[in-house]
Amino acid sequence: MATRDIYETGFDEDVRTESSANQCPECDGRVTTNAVETVCEDCGLVIDEQRIDHGPEWRAYDDEERERTGAPLTAARHDRGLSTEIGRGTDAKGNEISGQKRRRLARMRREQTRGRWRSKAERNLAHGLGEVRRLASALDLSDSVRDQACQLFRSAQNEDLLRGRSIEAIAAASVYGACRCNGRSQLLDDIVAVATVGESRVTNAYKTLNKELGLPAKPVRPTMYIPRLASDLDCSERIRRRARVLAEAAEEAGVTTGVHPAGFAAACLYTAGQEQGRWVTQCAVAESGNVTPTTVRAHYETLKEQVA
Repeated sequence: MATRDIYETGFDEDVRTESSANQCPECDGRVTTNAVETVCEDCGLVIDEQRIDHGPEWRAYDDEERERTGAPLTAARHDRGLSTEIGRGTDAKGNEISGQKRRRLARMRREQTRGRWRSKAERNLAHGLGEVRRLASALDLSDSVRDQACQLFRSAQNEDLLRGRSIEAIAAASVYGACRCNGRSQLLDDIVAVATVGESRVTNAYKTLNKELGLPAKPVRPTMYIPRLASDLDCSERIRRRARVLAEAAEEAGVTTGVHPAGFAAACLYTAGQEQGRWVTQCAVAESGNVTPTTVRAHYETLKEQVA
């Protein structure tokens, strides 16, 4: 008995079309093709399946707007960006909705907010990742650094490092750790300035992350701070290049071991400015490097001895 005599075509199946060009390689029977596979109607042999869909992968709601399935997964949100957001006031096309529908959406939004988190740990994760996103936006960090900081916060929660510590402190330490791992010249004071906790708590949290997670943090060198401080002081390109040469020579000589990198970079810019005849005060470079003029003066004497 043929396969077509046993199974009946349902209403939800694809319409089959007969292919008279090819015959079944096994029984020379009749071959039919639908949108998924090519099958012999007599013996049931599947000749071809999983054909490539050559149609567009986007959905078109009008002639101009084309949308795909949605945004990619991101580590910056607790649910990887898969949750549903209920809008306010307007529908998908921007039209105003009635008052009855607005009240209905408000009730749905309230219930969604209540059932959004399955546990307190997930609620803490959502709060911490929101703080990381806020800090990254305030510091104008790239999306890659932001995602690394979010992943670092996830790792800290998985290792139970949030117990007894502030979520805001761990979030700020995650941002600072991501900057250190990427070799960015980001001062801890810059992160503390936009964070909601003090410097001591952020420092302790970063030490905990560095110790427990083994962060691949790169050593901070004075040459990393030269472009940033030169931009803050509006120095010329000649002074910037000279300051970089001084900093690299000091690093090779081992003079920068155990010193404040931003303070030593400020001293290099001050020395280069003095050589080029530009009057840059020690107070100005010390303020840009967040150090005292005494620190700049001490490093300046070291640089003079090295140049001499």
